[in-house]
Amino acid sequence: MLFHPRIFDSFKGYNRALLIKDVLAGITVGIVALPLAMAFAIASGLKPETGIFTAIVAGGLISLLGGSRVQIGGPAGAFIVIVYGIVEHYGVANLLVATAMSGVFLLLMGIFRLGTLVRFIPVAVIIGFTNGIAVLIGLSQIKDFFGLSIDKMPAEFFQAIQALYQAADTVNPTALAIACGSLAIIIVWKLIQKHLGWFSHLPGTVVAMVAATIVTSLLNLPIDTIGTRFGGIPSSLPHFEWLPISWSTAQFMIAPALTLALLGAIESLLCARIADGLIHDRHESNQELMAQGIANIVSPFFGGMPATGTIARTVTNIESGGTTPLAGIVHSLTLLLVILFAAPLAKNIPLASLAAILMYVAWNMGEWKKFVDLKQFRLPYRLTILSVFILTVVLDLTVAVQVGLLSAFITFIYRISSLSRCEPADPNLFPELNQHRGQIDAYRIYGAIFFGAVKLLEKIEENLPSRTLILDLKNVIYIDTSGMETLAELTHLCKIRNITLIICGLDHQPYEMAQRSAYLESIKPDCLYPDLSSGIAAAIAN
Repeated sequence: MLFHPRIFDSFKGYNRALLIKDVLAGITVGIVALPLAMAFAIASGLKPETGIFTAIVAGGLISLLGGSRVQIGGPAGAFIVIVYGIVEHYGVANLLVATAMSGVFLLLMGIFRLGTLVRFIPVAVIIGFTNGIAVLIGLSQIKDFFGLSIDKMPAEFFQAIQALYQAADTVNPTALAIACGSLAIIIVWKLIQKHLGWFSHLPGTVVAMVAATIVTSLLNLPIDTIGTRFGGIPSSLPHFEWLPISWSTAQFMIAPALTLALLGAIESLLCARIADGLIHDRHESNQELMAQGIANIVSPFFGGMPATGTIARTVTNIESGGTTPLAGIVHSLTLLLVILFAAPLAKNIPLASLAAILMYVAWNMGEWKKFVDLKQFRLPYRLTILSVFILTVVLDLTVAVQVGLLSAFITFIYRISSLSRCEPADPNLFPELNQHRGQIDAYRIYGAIFFGAVKLLEKIEENLPSRTLILDLKNVIYIDTSGMETLAELTHLCKIRNITLIICGLDHQPYEMAQRSAYLESIKPDCLYPDLSSGIAAAIAN
């Protein structure tokens, strides 16, 4: 079935105990998502309620329509760099357009069953841009972490470094103390969480945010808060508004939208695979992409930012006992209740505390151990991961991914072509060839004959026998169009020089390719033999 959300299959054998687990897990994840959603939105250059609205609308739709039983969707740290750049260059209105367009791309990817193709993106590329994004997230939070006086952080790397350097003498010791204290609470809470009994379900990020908010309120500290910068969070439901779409601006959003769609697909399917390993289940990747697409199409009409599957919240959901999409729906309802009844309390949340939370998130999302272990890998792997990382940080994520994929593509072609080989038939196995050397030559080809390995056949052309050429293709697993054209050219050259060409062991995909390309029609039927022995016998007999 093309469209079949996992929620339809999740309630077989469902009971009251599982319902309680899902509800409690959903409430827990909602509490975890609250500071993260606000922090991601603020770091992206948006208002804090944008992140919460996204978690409510997009998160609920992803759980309701998704292809995973336990995945939690919402705003993600991976989007921060891209979203901030779009807001900086094109404005919030065009970000909403780009988000909706990315949703269309994701929906089409799911409809055309492209979910499995995302898995072909090399691990080196994923690690490179993930670590690069983590660095940029950390860089973007230095301003609020240290309380620096910078009106607006530039989106570009070198301009951001320059702005931070110029404002280095404006450090706010109070903001720095709150940030360091929040970070210390998160780390210590993580270390002692297993020994806290019932409180172990309470995430350290929430504890740090609440503690920092209480201290800031009681002492009336002179630091930036959500209230002083954004005026607080509205105590109302997200309302529907039509997007101001015009072709004059939408055409410039195609590239950013494709970037958002690709990154969203990678993040969501990577998260779903991690969840599969934890619950011993298998998600439906194309259904997940369609759900992500619908969520990102709908979310902007309620003022939302891009959304995808989130690893931290999904793992929290699983660890809290969530077993069905109902937990994700409860997570969205929890955030909705927070908006309706507790929004005024958010005005005193210090931005330094949210910066500390994002610093912690950035550190955990990066796979830094891979950099330490780089010496264990081959040079092409090292070049790919480092080039993607550096380009993500210094230039642009889109360029980084393009260069990384191109590098991986070239490396793959080189590796596969080096595995393909052409060898003369062993005279010890076929002694009858010795007395016909120079007149009858036989070659055994191994691997794949594709555009990166056609030189195997081209080398044979340089030293053709006088009477019969025998090619054993039994160990050829694949031939592409370029390979067939090269084989046809070799066949034509043999005809011109009046040399008999015998093909042995043509089977499976190579045989089908020879049929489709009409190559079999260009040679005589008696030129095909099942194995090399019968081909040599026929050549000697003639």
